[in-house]
Amino acid sequence: MPVPLFDTVTPLRPLRPELDAAIARVIDSGAYILGPEVEAFEREFAAYCGAAHAIGVANGTEAITIALRALGVGPGDEVVVPSFTFYASAEAIPPTGARPVFCDVDPETMCVTAETVAATLTPRTKAVIAVHLFGNVAPIAEIAALGLPVIEDAAQAAGSRSAAGRPGALGTIATFSFFPSKNLGAFGDGGAITTSDNELADRVRMLRFHGSWDKVTYQHVGYNSRLDELQAAILRVQLPHLDRWADGRRAAGRHYAAAGLGELAALPVPADGCDPAWHLYVVRAADAEALASALAAAGHGHKAYYRTPVHRQPAMLGYAAGVELPATDELARTHLAIPMSPVLDAAMAGEVVAALRDAPVGAQPA
Repeated sequence: MPVPLFDTVTPLRPLRPELDAAIARVIDSGAYILGPEVEAFEREFAAYCGAAHAIGVANGTEAITIALRALGVGPGDEVVVPSFTFYASAEAIPPTGARPVFCDVDPETMCVTAETVAATLTPRTKAVIAVHLFGNVAPIAEIAALGLPVIEDAAQAAGSRSAAGRPGALGTIATFSFFPSKNLGAFGDGGAITTSDNELADRVRMLRFHGSWDKVTYQHVGYNSRLDELQAAILRVQLPHLDRWADGRRAAGRHYAAAGLGELAALPVPADGCDPAWHLYVVRAADAEALASALAAAGHGHKAYYRTPVHRQPAMLGYAAGVELPATDELARTHLAIPMSPVLDAAMAGEVVAALRDAPVGAQPA
Protein backbone atom coordinates (compact mmCIF):
# COMPACT_ATOMS: atom_id res chain seq x y z
CA MET A 1 0.00 0.00 0.00
CA PRO A 2 2.05 2.99 -1.21
CA VAL A 3 1.62 6.00 1.07
CA PRO A 4 1.95 9.44 -0.60
CA LEU A 5 4.01 12.24 0.88
CA PHE A 6 0.85 14.42 0.86
CA ASP A 7 -2.80 13.55 0.53
CA THR A 8 -4.64 16.68 -0.55
CA VAL A 9 -7.60 14.80 -2.03
CA THR A 10 -9.04 12.47 0.63
CA PRO A 11 -9.74 15.14 3.32
CA LEU A 12 -11.70 17.21 0.79
CA ARG A 13 -13.98 14.46 -0.55
CA PRO A 14 -16.69 14.95 2.12
CA LEU A 15 -16.63 18.70 1.44
CA ARG A 16 -17.21 18.46 -2.31
CA PRO A 17 -20.87 19.60 -2.22
CA GLU A 18 -19.97 22.64 -0.09
CA LEU A 19 -16.99 23.45 -2.30
CA ASP A 20 -19.09 23.20 -5.45
CA ALA A 21 -21.71 25.47 -3.90
CA ALA A 22 -19.09 28.03 -2.84
CA ILE A 23 -17.58 28.14 -6.33
CA ALA A 24 -21.01 28.48 -7.91
CA ARG A 25 -21.84 31.29 -5.47
CA VAL A 26 -18.81 33.28 -6.62
CA ILE A 27 -19.50 32.67 -10.30
CA ASP A 28 -23.12 33.72 -9.89
CA SER A 29 -22.16 36.86 -7.96
CA GLY A 30 -20.00 38.33 -10.71
CA ALA A 31 -17.61 39.65 -8.02
CA TYR A 32 -14.17 38.12 -8.44
CA ILE A 33 -11.60 40.47 -6.86
CA LEU A 34 -11.67 41.78 -3.26
CA GLY A 35 -15.34 41.11 -2.81
CA PRO A 36 -17.51 39.71 -0.01
CA GLU A 37 -15.82 36.29 0.09
CA VAL A 38 -12.40 37.81 0.73
CA GLU A 39 -13.84 40.16 3.35
CA ALA A 40 -15.58 37.29 5.12
CA PHE A 41 -12.54 35.03 5.01
CA GLU A 42 -10.35 37.81 6.38
CA ARG A 43 -12.69 38.21 9.38
CA GLU A 44 -12.93 34.47 9.97
CA PHE A 45 -9.20 33.79 9.62
CA ALA A 46 -8.26 36.70 11.89
CA ALA A 47 -10.63 35.35 14.54
CA TYR A 48 -9.18 31.86 14.14
CA CYS A 49 -5.62 33.10 14.63
CA GLY A 50 -6.54 35.47 17.45
CA ALA A 51 -5.38 38.55 15.54
CA ALA A 52 -7.28 41.80 14.97
CA HIS A 53 -6.71 41.79 11.21
CA ALA A 54 -6.13 39.36 8.36
CA ILE A 55 -5.44 40.71 4.88
CA GLY A 56 -5.60 38.36 1.91
CA VAL A 57 -2.77 38.54 -0.62
CA ALA A 58 -1.74 36.62 -3.73
CA ASN A 59 0.75 34.20 -2.16
CA GLY A 60 2.95 33.57 0.85
CA THR A 61 6.11 35.01 -0.68
CA GLU A 62 4.57 38.39 -1.46
CA ALA A 63 3.01 38.30 2.00
CA ILE A 64 6.52 38.47 3.49
CA THR A 65 7.69 41.25 1.19
CA ILE A 66 4.57 43.32 1.89
CA ALA A 67 4.87 42.73 5.64
CA LEU A 68 8.47 43.95 5.53
CA ARG A 69 7.47 47.01 3.54
CA ALA A 70 4.67 47.75 6.00
CA LEU A 71 7.26 47.70 8.78
CA GLY A 72 9.32 50.29 6.91
CA VAL A 73 12.11 47.92 5.89
CA GLY A 74 14.08 49.32 2.95
CA PRO A 75 17.50 49.94 1.40
CA GLY A 76 20.38 49.78 3.85
CA ASP A 77 18.46 47.64 6.35
CA GLU A 78 19.17 44.07 7.38
CA VAL A 79 16.62 41.37 8.11
CA VAL A 80 17.58 38.25 10.06
CA VAL A 81 16.21 35.02 8.60
CA PRO A 82 17.03 31.33 9.11
CA SER A 83 18.78 29.46 6.32
CA PHE A 84 17.09 26.13 7.12
CA THR A 85 13.75 27.06 5.55
CA PHE A 86 12.08 27.32 2.17
CA TYR A 87 13.90 29.70 -0.15
CA ALA A 88 11.01 32.19 -0.20
CA SER A 89 11.62 33.18 3.43
CA ALA A 90 14.84 34.87 2.32
CA GLU A 91 13.91 35.58 -1.31
CA ALA A 92 11.19 37.97 -0.12
CA ILE A 93 13.74 40.30 1.52
CA PRO A 94 15.85 41.74 -1.37
CA PRO A 95 12.81 43.18 -3.23
CA THR A 96 12.50 45.66 -0.33
CA GLY A 97 16.08 46.81 -0.86
CA ALA A 98 17.15 45.21 2.43
CA ARG A 99 19.76 42.52 2.92
CA PRO A 100 19.07 39.05 4.33
CA VAL A 101 21.32 38.03 7.22
CA PHE A 102 21.28 34.30 7.86
CA CYS A 103 21.05 32.79 11.32
CA ASP A 104 21.28 29.23 12.61
CA VAL A 105 18.50 27.17 14.18
CA ASP A 106 18.05 24.91 17.16
CA PRO A 107 19.12 21.40 16.04
CA GLU A 108 16.20 19.73 17.86
CA THR A 109 13.20 21.95 17.05
CA MET A 110 14.74 23.14 13.73
CA CYS A 111 13.44 26.66 14.51
CA VAL A 112 15.25 29.92 15.20
CA THR A 113 15.81 30.91 18.81
CA ALA A 114 16.62 34.17 20.59
CA GLU A 115 20.22 32.98 20.86
CA THR A 116 20.66 32.20 17.16
CA VAL A 117 19.07 35.52 16.22
CA ALA A 118 21.08 37.56 18.74
CA ALA A 119 24.33 36.22 17.28
CA THR A 120 23.60 37.98 13.97
CA LEU A 121 22.28 41.38 15.09
CA THR A 122 23.94 44.60 13.96
CA PRO A 123 22.95 48.28 14.20
CA ARG A 124 21.40 47.88 10.73
CA THR A 125 19.02 45.06 11.74
CA LYS A 126 15.46 46.25 11.14
CA ALA A 127 13.40 43.07 11.63
CA VAL A 128 13.54 39.32 12.25
CA ILE A 129 11.73 36.64 10.27
CA ALA A 130 11.00 33.68 12.55
CA VAL A 131 9.86 30.61 10.62
CA HIS A 132 7.47 28.16 12.29
CA LEU A 133 9.18 25.33 10.44
CA PHE A 134 7.28 22.14 9.59
CA GLY A 135 4.48 23.21 11.98
CA ASN A 136 6.68 23.73 15.03
CA VAL A 137 6.36 27.13 16.71
CA ALA A 138 9.40 29.34 17.17
CA PRO A 139 9.81 31.17 20.54
CA ILE A 140 8.44 34.50 19.33
CA ALA A 141 8.24 36.26 22.72
CA GLU A 142 11.88 35.49 23.48
CA ILE A 143 12.96 36.77 20.08
CA ALA A 144 10.80 39.89 20.39
CA ALA A 145 12.50 40.61 23.72
CA LEU A 146 15.62 41.44 21.70
CA GLY A 147 13.80 44.67 20.80
CA LEU A 148 13.03 44.21 17.09
CA PRO A 149 9.82 43.61 15.14
CA VAL A 150 9.26 39.90 14.55
CA ILE A 151 7.57 38.60 11.42
CA GLU A 152 6.15 35.12 11.87
CA ASP A 153 6.55 33.09 8.69
CA ALA A 154 3.62 30.82 9.55
CA ALA A 155 3.21 29.27 6.09
CA GLN A 156 3.67 25.76 7.49
CA ALA A 157 1.94 26.22 10.84
CA ALA A 158 -1.78 26.79 10.33
CA GLY A 159 -3.51 24.71 12.99
CA SER A 160 -0.52 24.54 15.34
CA ARG A 161 -0.88 25.70 18.93
CA SER A 162 1.47 27.09 21.54
CA ALA A 163 1.17 28.11 25.17
CA ALA A 164 1.22 31.74 24.01
CA GLY A 165 -1.50 31.28 21.39
CA ARG A 166 -1.77 30.39 17.74
CA PRO A 167 0.74 31.28 15.03
CA GLY A 168 -0.42 34.48 13.41
CA ALA A 169 -0.97 36.32 16.69
CA LEU A 170 2.39 35.93 18.40
CA GLY A 171 4.63 38.49 16.68
CA THR A 172 4.37 41.99 15.28
CA ILE A 173 2.96 40.67 12.02
CA ALA A 174 2.62 37.22 10.44
CA THR A 175 2.43 35.73 6.98
CA PHE A 176 0.69 32.63 5.63
CA SER A 177 0.69 30.66 2.41
CA PHE A 178 -2.38 28.79 1.19
CA PHE A 179 -0.50 26.74 -1.42
CA PRO A 180 -2.57 23.58 -2.04
CA SER A 181 -0.33 21.28 0.01
CA LYS A 182 -0.40 23.51 3.12
CA ASN A 183 -2.43 22.61 6.22
CA LEU A 184 -5.06 25.06 4.96
CA GLY A 185 -4.76 24.96 1.18
CA ALA A 186 -6.45 26.83 -1.64
CA PHE A 187 -6.93 25.43 -5.14
CA GLY A 188 -4.07 27.57 -6.40
CA ASP A 189 -1.85 30.26 -4.94
CA GLY A 190 -3.01 32.42 -2.06
CA GLY A 191 -1.73 34.02 1.11
CA ALA A 192 -2.57 36.24 4.06
CA ILE A 193 -0.99 38.67 6.49
CA THR A 194 -2.21 38.90 10.09
CA THR A 195 -1.52 41.54 12.71
CA SER A 196 -3.16 43.26 15.64
CA ASP A 197 -1.52 46.60 14.81
CA ASN A 198 -4.11 48.84 13.13
CA GLU A 199 -1.55 51.04 11.36
CA LEU A 200 0.34 48.04 9.99
CA ALA A 201 -2.90 46.52 8.74
CA ASP A 202 -3.79 49.75 6.94
CA ARG A 203 -0.38 49.89 5.24
CA VAL A 204 -0.66 46.25 4.18
CA ARG A 205 -4.07 46.85 2.60
CA MET A 206 -2.68 49.79 0.67
CA LEU A 207 0.48 48.00 -0.44
CA ARG A 208 -1.40 44.93 -1.72
CA PHE A 209 -3.38 47.20 -4.07
CA HIS A 210 -0.77 49.25 -5.95
CA GLY A 211 -0.07 51.49 -2.94
CA SER A 212 -3.50 53.12 -3.15
CA TRP A 213 -6.56 53.48 -0.92
CA ASP A 214 -8.99 54.54 -3.60
CA LYS A 215 -7.65 53.52 -7.05
CA VAL A 216 -7.15 57.21 -7.78
CA THR A 217 -4.24 58.43 -5.64
CA TYR A 218 -1.16 56.21 -5.38
CA GLN A 219 0.90 56.99 -2.31
CA HIS A 220 3.43 54.15 -2.60
CA VAL A 221 4.93 51.87 -5.20
CA GLY A 222 2.95 48.85 -4.13
CA TYR A 223 1.96 45.46 -5.49
CA ASN A 224 -0.87 43.83 -7.35
CA SER A 225 -1.19 41.09 -4.75
CA ARG A 226 -4.73 40.07 -3.93
CA LEU A 227 -6.40 36.89 -2.74
CA ASP A 228 -9.19 36.30 -5.24
CA GLU A 229 -12.82 35.57 -4.46
CA LEU A 230 -12.80 31.94 -5.64
CA GLN A 231 -9.86 31.02 -3.43
CA ALA A 232 -11.36 32.87 -0.46
CA ALA A 233 -14.66 31.01 -0.87
CA ILE A 234 -12.82 27.68 -1.04
CA LEU A 235 -10.78 28.54 2.07
CA ARG A 236 -13.94 29.52 3.95
CA VAL A 237 -15.36 26.03 3.41
CA GLN A 238 -12.19 24.43 4.75
CA LEU A 239 -11.38 26.70 7.70
CA PRO A 240 -13.97 25.16 10.09
CA HIS A 241 -12.29 21.78 9.52
CA LEU A 242 -8.72 22.96 10.11
CA ASP A 243 -8.57 22.00 13.79
CA ARG A 244 -9.88 18.50 13.03
CA TRP A 245 -7.29 18.11 10.28
CA ALA A 246 -4.59 19.42 12.63
CA ASP A 247 -5.60 16.79 15.18
CA GLY A 248 -5.27 14.20 12.40
CA ARG A 249 -1.71 15.36 11.72
CA ARG A 250 -0.85 15.13 15.40
CA ALA A 251 -2.39 11.65 15.54
CA ALA A 252 -0.29 10.60 12.54
CA GLY A 253 2.83 11.56 14.47
CA ARG A 254 1.69 9.40 17.37
CA HIS A 255 1.04 6.50 14.97
CA TYR A 256 4.63 6.72 13.76
CA ALA A 257 5.96 6.69 17.32
CA ALA A 258 3.79 3.71 18.25
CA ALA A 259 5.02 1.84 15.16
CA GLY A 260 8.61 2.17 16.35
CA LEU A 261 9.87 4.90 14.03
CA GLY A 262 12.01 6.31 16.83
CA GLU A 263 14.14 3.15 16.69
CA LEU A 264 15.11 3.98 13.11
CA ALA A 265 15.34 7.76 12.98
CA ALA A 266 15.23 10.78 15.28
CA LEU A 267 11.64 11.99 15.52
CA PRO A 268 10.73 15.70 15.27
CA VAL A 269 10.77 17.48 18.62
CA PRO A 270 7.97 19.92 19.51
CA ALA A 271 9.15 23.27 20.83
CA ASP A 272 8.41 23.96 24.50
CA GLY A 273 4.70 24.50 25.02
CA CYS A 274 3.93 23.73 21.37
CA ASP A 275 1.44 21.25 19.95
CA PRO A 276 2.43 21.19 16.27
CA ALA A 277 0.06 20.43 13.44
CA TRP A 278 2.82 18.77 11.45
CA HIS A 279 2.82 20.18 7.93
CA LEU A 280 5.80 17.98 7.14
CA TYR A 281 6.93 15.10 9.31
CA VAL A 282 10.70 15.45 9.16
CA VAL A 283 12.92 12.80 10.73
CA ARG A 284 16.70 12.78 10.99
CA ALA A 285 19.19 10.01 10.37
CA ALA A 286 22.94 9.76 9.90
CA ASP A 287 22.31 8.24 6.47
CA ALA A 288 19.07 9.88 5.41
CA GLU A 289 19.60 8.80 1.81
CA ALA A 290 19.45 5.15 2.88
CA LEU A 291 16.03 5.82 4.41
CA ALA A 292 14.95 7.57 1.23
CA SER A 293 16.04 4.59 -0.85
CA ALA A 294 14.07 2.19 1.36
CA LEU A 295 10.92 4.31 1.02
CA ALA A 296 11.38 4.62 -2.73
CA ALA A 297 11.70 0.85 -3.06
CA ALA A 298 8.34 0.44 -1.32
CA GLY A 299 6.67 3.21 -3.33
CA HIS A 300 6.19 5.55 -0.37
CA GLY A 301 6.47 9.33 -0.65
CA HIS A 302 9.50 11.12 0.77
CA LYS A 303 11.53 14.24 0.12
CA ALA A 304 14.66 15.99 1.33
CA TYR A 305 13.50 19.59 1.21
CA TYR A 306 16.56 21.60 2.12
CA ARG A 307 19.66 19.55 1.22
CA THR A 308 21.19 22.83 0.06
CA PRO A 309 20.23 25.42 2.69
CA VAL A 310 19.32 28.92 1.59
CA HIS A 311 22.64 30.55 2.45
CA ARG A 312 24.38 28.11 0.09
CA GLN A 313 21.98 28.68 -2.82
CA PRO A 314 23.63 30.40 -5.84
CA ALA A 315 21.43 33.51 -5.69
CA MET A 316 22.21 34.08 -2.00
CA LEU A 317 25.98 33.62 -2.01
CA GLY A 318 26.52 37.36 -2.22
CA TYR A 319 24.73 37.79 1.09
CA ALA A 320 26.38 34.85 2.84
CA ALA A 321 30.13 35.31 2.49
CA GLY A 322 31.85 33.78 5.51
CA VAL A 323 28.57 32.60 7.08
CA GLU A 324 28.93 29.37 9.05
CA LEU A 325 25.77 27.71 10.36
CA PRO A 326 26.73 24.30 11.77
CA ALA A 327 23.27 23.19 12.94
CA THR A 328 21.76 24.18 9.59
CA ASP A 329 24.40 22.26 7.65
CA GLU A 330 23.90 19.17 9.80
CA LEU A 331 20.12 19.29 9.47
CA ALA A 332 20.44 19.79 5.72
CA ARG A 333 22.47 16.59 5.51
CA THR A 334 20.40 14.41 7.83
CA HIS A 335 16.72 15.40 7.40
CA LEU A 336 14.03 13.57 5.45
CA ALA A 337 10.30 14.27 5.15
CA ILE A 338 8.14 11.16 5.22
CA PRO A 339 4.38 10.86 4.52
CA MET A 340 2.11 13.14 6.54
CA SER A 341 -1.54 14.08 6.15
CA PRO A 342 -4.69 14.49 8.27
CA VAL A 343 -5.83 11.01 7.21
CA LEU A 344 -2.60 9.07 7.76
CA ASP A 345 -3.73 6.25 10.02
CA ALA A 346 -1.96 3.58 12.07
CA ALA A 347 -1.91 1.09 9.19
CA MET A 348 -0.27 3.61 6.85
CA ALA A 349 2.29 4.57 9.48
CA GLY A 350 3.03 0.88 9.99
CA GLU A 351 3.63 0.43 6.25
CA VAL A 352 6.08 3.34 6.18
CA VAL A 353 7.96 2.15 9.26
CA ALA A 354 8.10 -1.41 7.91
CA ALA A 355 9.74 -0.11 4.75
CA LEU A 356 12.26 1.89 6.78
CA ARG A 357 13.25 -1.26 8.66
CA ASP A 358 14.63 -2.52 5.36
CA ALA A 359 17.12 0.36 5.21
CA PRO A 360 20.80 -0.54 5.69
CA VAL A 361 21.95 -0.95 9.28
CA GLY A 362 24.07 2.20 8.98
CA ALA A 363 21.00 4.40 8.69
CA GLN A 364 20.71 5.20 12.40
CA PRO A 365 19.21 8.26 14.10
CA ALA A 366 21.28 11.40 13.76
